[in-house]
Amino acid sequence: MKDSNIQSCHLGPEISPESLIQEHYFLYLLKGSMKAYDGHKNYEINPGDCYLARKNHLVRYTKLKDNGSFEKIIITFDEPFLQEFFQRHAYRVQAPNKQDAYLSIEQNKLIKNYIQSLAPYYSGDQKLDETFATIKREELLLILLKSEPDLANIFFNFGMPHKVELETYMNRNFRFNVSLKRFAYLTGRSLSSFKRDFQKTFGVQPGQWLKKKRLEEAYFQISQQHQKPSVVYLEVGFEDFSHFSFAFKKEFGKSPSTLIPIVRT
Repeated sequence: MKDSNIQSCHLGPEISPESLIQEHYFLYLLKGSMKAYDGHKNYEINPGDCYLARKNHLVRYTKLKDNGSFEKIIITFDEPFLQEFFQRHAYRVQAPNKQDAYLSIEQNKLIKNYIQSLAPYYSGDQKLDETFATIKREELLLILLKSEPDLANIFFNFGMPHKVELETYMNRNFRFNVSLKRFAYLTGRSLSSFKRDFQKTFGVQPGQWLKKKRLEEAYFQISQQHQKPSVVYLEVGFEDFSHFSFAFKKEFGKSPSTLIPIVRT
């Protein structure tokens, strides 16, 4: 059975719909494509590509279907699974030297054979027994570590994110719609330390700064890049279009729709 017989399948805990990648996961795209952005780098993922999505990274992605279908294999390496694995296997761990949210995994014979080995378990709606799911996750982890030993520095780094320079981080990631508590954690701070450092750095409270920064970005995208307000509000981190429109008009004295240029024919 070929890997083309596999439907979308998933091993391990469910992936959060948030912008934050909460657990490492292996992605193999079967059909369709993906475009992703992590605040400083764009990624294009096509059928046959393998990637490792990294825990504690912010990312926004768009799925593009092929003839109405989008099929992928996602295998999650959650921390309890990795902790248990690490106790049974000796790996030397250093600080990771890669910062990208998605790491491209070069395919080799072991990975190709592994993908094909999943096919008997994923024909149509057939589900894989939990016992086999654990075995197959461990098998993939061993293959990845054999193929790229430096991945141990990523998989087995169980500490919280290290403290980062706040101004650069926030200017790069303000578009992501995550809570202040998340931003605090990702910058290596408690919530109280985050708010205190933010005030020192920017001179305002984080909520005020985020709102103004997102509105200014929205103004630029609509007025200069001619983007639609109905698309922009999500891109800059707002959840609700009505709230976005109200805040936009209050900030600039005009509604976002008035900035859209009139196309004359």
